[in-house]
Amino acid sequence: MDTVEKYQSALVFAAIAAGLALGQVDGVAPVADRLIVPFLMGMLFAAFVGIPLSRLREAFGNRRVVGSSLLVNFVWSPLLAVGLGAVFLRDQPALWIGLIMLLVTPCTDWYLVFTDVADGDVPLATSVLPYNLVLQLVLLPVYLYAFAGTLVDLPLALLAESVLLVLVVPLLFGAVARRWITRRKGATWLRERFLPRMSPIQVVFLALAIGAMFASQGDVIVENPRLLALMAVPVVLFYAINLAVGFLAGRLLSFSYGELVCFNNTILSRNSPTALAIAVVAFPNEPLIPLALVIGPLLELPLLGVVSQVHLAVRERWSVEGS
Repeated sequence: MDTVEKYQSALVFAAIAAGLALGQVDGVAPVADRLIVPFLMGMLFAAFVGIPLSRLREAFGNRRVVGSSLLVNFVWSPLLAVGLGAVFLRDQPALWIGLIMLLVTPCTDWYLVFTDVADGDVPLATSVLPYNLVLQLVLLPVYLYAFAGTLVDLPLALLAESVLLVLVVPLLFGAVARRWITRRKGATWLRERFLPRMSPIQVVFLALAIGAMFASQGDVIVENPRLLALMAVPVVLFYAINLAVGFLAGRLLSFSYGELVCFNNTILSRNSPTALAIAVVAFPNEPLIPLALVIGPLLELPLLGVVSQVHLAVRERWSVEGS
């Protein structure tokens, strides 16, 4: 990771502070509100241009890891999200929906970095990535309809529009750009020169979107300063529970160390920017839902850093016991 990526959490904190300060200036809030979606679309384009959708077929070369990770991500984790919300956020339905949106969208980028940091199987992790993206695009509206329809007013037409606008459009532009650059410059130039520049751009656009969000909704945050802190407890518990699930599945399915690291990072990392982009468009009258999702970028990097150290600490023992 470069400097911008390493300090993503600090950059997000700075964006929150700047947004809250600017939001107190007359006339800033409506301008900031109009900038949120363009910033998010720019961020998602920078993320999606690096996703090799052509590798969809490769993933099923390792059915144990891929099949079990998809089962955890798209069956177990949604149920866990609902359960954690019921325990900790029953009195805050908007935050509960934010938690569901965060925990049902597996990551499509950062988990590769932490798989590499802990010496996991990066090619295997990369082959799983397109499935995580495609399935969350299809299933997120289903999860919201099934789990969140009784919590807040769920505008299905607007939800479908938000998926199309903030996800499908950047995904298509990213795929076209990736194909065009590969033809003009070659796959090596794309991988070694272009894509490394996209990761810090993604973080910067995320910070700009979060800053604009807090500038436009500063009054809501000032009036409810403790609400975002409520999200931290179930999010941290999600990481702890799924890490335990990952180690248990690794033993039962006889994963190698590299497969274990890939599997755990796949089921732990969340795609908070994607969930955030949908929430901004789909729930214009529920500002706490997208604001709740800001907790994802704040916690993800520190938690994944801890998980990487846990993996490295058990590496030798895991390899010996698995041999």
